[in-house]
Amino acid sequence: MFLTGFAALAVVPTLPVAAQDLHGVSLYPLVAGCFVAASLFGGVLGGDWSDRAGADRPLAAGVALAVATLLVSATSTSIWQLAAGRFLDGLSAGVVAVAVNTAIAQAYPDRLRARALALMSTCWIIPSLAGPPLAGLVAAWWSWRAVFFGLAALNLLPALAVVVLLRRRAGRSAPPSSNAIGSTGVRPPRPALAVAAAVSAGAALAQYAVSGWDLLHLLCAGGGLGLLVAFAPRLLPPGTWRAARGLPASVLLRGLGSGVYFTLEAFVPLLLVTVRHVPAAVTGLAFTAAALAWAASSWAQGRLLEHVPRHQLVAAGALLLALAAALAAVGTLPAVPALTAASAMVVAALGMGLLAPSLTLLSIAHSPPDRRGYAGSAMQTSQNLGQIAVLGAASALFNTVLRTRLPDPAGYAAAFVLLLLPCVLAALFAARAGGVPAEGPG
Repeated sequence: MFLTGFAALAVVPTLPVAAQDLHGVSLYPLVAGCFVAASLFGGVLGGDWSDRAGADRPLAAGVALAVATLLVSATSTSIWQLAAGRFLDGLSAGVVAVAVNTAIAQAYPDRLRARALALMSTCWIIPSLAGPPLAGLVAAWWSWRAVFFGLAALNLLPALAVVVLLRRRAGRSAPPSSNAIGSTGVRPPRPALAVAAAVSAGAALAQYAVSGWDLLHLLCAGGGLGLLVAFAPRLLPPGTWRAARGLPASVLLRGLGSGVYFTLEAFVPLLLVTVRHVPAAVTGLAFTAAALAWAASSWAQGRLLEHVPRHQLVAAGALLLALAAALAAVGTLPAVPALTAASAMVVAALGMGLLAPSLTLLSIAHSPPDRRGYAGSAMQTSQNLGQIAVLGAASALFNTVLRTRLPDPAGYAAAFVLLLLPCVLAALFAARAGGVPAEGPG
């Protein structure tokens, strides 16, 4: 998880430089969106694989693929090869993320799972402090290719060690039992990988569509949205859209919370740089502070608040996200200090540190042992769909306001106010994510 976080955060300041060098700035949204699109498919693949054979094999395959995809990106001779590299990177990240959560569910007792998830969050602290600035310096002083080659070299030996150790363990461990059923008495259907591929393709087409306004891009937008509407519900538990109690509500809340957080993470830095004229170093510090806040909040839910009902922590996290959206909206006012908007990222991270691990634990509690990979893939799919949907709605409103020739801050304020809606819904539906665990009485 440490290496995954380091690679993910170090690539962020490198991609714009690479896109410019490869003469593909207009396709930058596709390069950035390929990661999210592929992680949709990777999450479903990793979850189904983990349920059938245990978490060992998908985890080993994911870390091995992570090294290969960095080499694909490093040797890019065109923007399309770079996009392919990012697609493979998203595939490996989706597999690893779900496999790690499934491994925690399979290997740790209930009393230690919250602490294990908190440890996964702390693995992002050092990458958030060192990854972006180091990668930015290497790309500026040497080459963006050196960043990808360096990350591949950094990951090579640990990845080999993980593969060898997991292959030894795989021979001694048995896959999860397939006899349990969920708390509702109904076994969820296994998602078809073809459906996941269709959703991933739809997300990629939607990301490509925003790079232009001609007929081809409009057709891609229509095709992408059509695929998402037709196939995305089939990757989620029945009742997700109406927040049915148990796993469906947990999955829906993960999408709402992630969509709000990552939309703030996209728009607040843009506001600080383009409207409030804050130095880039201050924006970078906001990212670092947010990562530290997420880790601290996640540690608190695993240590200090472990006896608080999980659905109450979810509601508290949603309210903190609402406060962050309000701070960001207020931060668009010229009379208010720019640091008000920057603080929104920190407050939002505090909320996600409570909300995300709690929803993961609730999804585990609502799933039998042989369906925890399915639950993890559903959570990963909802997270990615939430990012696409909430960010897309906020971007559409932002661009609409800008076309009215109102001052630029008005567009940002409208987008931030829109984020209050999913926050309120998440707080209201939090109680539906609670309930009797799958292994509990009854």
